[in-house]
Amino acid sequence: MAEKKRTRQPNGASSIYFGKDGKWHGRVTVGLRDDGKPDRRHIERKTKAAVTKAVREMERARDEKKLRKPGQSWTRQAWLEHWVENIAKPDISENTYDGYEVDVRVHLVPGLGAHKLDRLEPGHLERFYQRMQEAGSSVGTAHHAHRTIRVALGEANRRGHVATNAAEIARAPRLEEEDIEPFTIEEVQSVLVEAAKLRNSARWVVALALGLRQGEALGLHWEDVDLDAGYVRIRKNRLRPKYAHGCGDDPCGRKAGYCPQKQQTRREHKSTKSRAGRRTIGLPDPLIKILRQHQEAQECERIAAGADWEGKGYVFASLTGGPLSPNTDFHIWKRLLRDAGVRDGRLHDARHTAATVLLILGVPDVVIDSIMGWEPGGAARMRARYMHVTGTILRKVAQQVGDALWELPETN
Repeated sequence: MAEKKRTRQPNGASSIYFGKDGKWHGRVTVGLRDDGKPDRRHIERKTKAAVTKAVREMERARDEKKLRKPGQSWTRQAWLEHWVENIAKPDISENTYDGYEVDVRVHLVPGLGAHKLDRLEPGHLERFYQRMQEAGSSVGTAHHAHRTIRVALGEANRRGHVATNAAEIARAPRLEEEDIEPFTIEEVQSVLVEAAKLRNSARWVVALALGLRQGEALGLHWEDVDLDAGYVRIRKNRLRPKYAHGCGDDPCGRKAGYCPQKQQTRREHKSTKSRAGRRTIGLPDPLIKILRQHQEAQECERIAAGADWEGKGYVFASLTGGPLSPNTDFHIWKRLLRDAGVRDGRLHDARHTAATVLLILGVPDVVIDSIMGWEPGGAARMRARYMHVTGTILRKVAQQVGDALWELPETN
């Protein structure tokens, strides 16, 4: 008995048919909607060949999981604002959120407009980065905006709102590797001589001797310092302060940070998030002596402050025991270099200097990684970036080569 001819496609299969409107139509099942009903996408073309091609392309995109989910059709602005506030913010640090929020508010939303998110193409992003730089933004700022939208689009892709991450394909603004020259031993000594004249002078000794990041140094508490055993534990990071107005119905007309009744809206410090960042560092004997003197000086300040002393336990504190401002700390560093007659440099260059000193001393890589707080997976890359081959090392190697090649063998 002949098989009965099938008059319709089986459930879930795509269908192509000629409509009463004189056009060819296609229906492709791509999954289920939120209500549990099949999600059938409709395609309309003038010819059967065109609609067949479109149906096959949609089936391929469905099978490769590159098809946008049904539901809300996001604009770029709506998605970026939703992502930064509701998806990114709960799971990232305050400083990371600040960077994302500024990129979204200042650059990405004004620059990319209110067009559909799923129509964003790599070329749109590349032209946007170029416009940013032509308008005065640095390459670093444009590159940071690229990193932000790459993360935002990655989340949109993971949730099915876009088929591909255009920022993964777009060429990011090219960052030139900055040429960093660590301070010489003579320059370090000049800085330390000048720093000895300042209050909290031990702050700069710690920076140059231990290579602590700024947040790690300013977040250091006495409970993490054991001067008798000779070590310090790095467990906290100082956060940049953020304020809100406290003037209420009688606005002061100033920025929130300068409001006479300002209220801090951000915690002072956070725990070091990475396992490598949480580390213990041995203290050189001269630094132990300096920290003891610093501790005695701070005790005198506590007595002088009396009831105004905040007693928060910071190693490097204000005159009343409160935390130091990272911004003020940066400007003190710049002034210190000028007063010491040393070339200008970033505060982070002190960390490069400390890493290079460890290289000169021949400290094993695994010990250097532990002291500097580098993750095992990226430690080699960080060593290449932070540790610089100085004239001292080059002369030492040259001498060793000379000894090996030109030293005459002994004769009987």
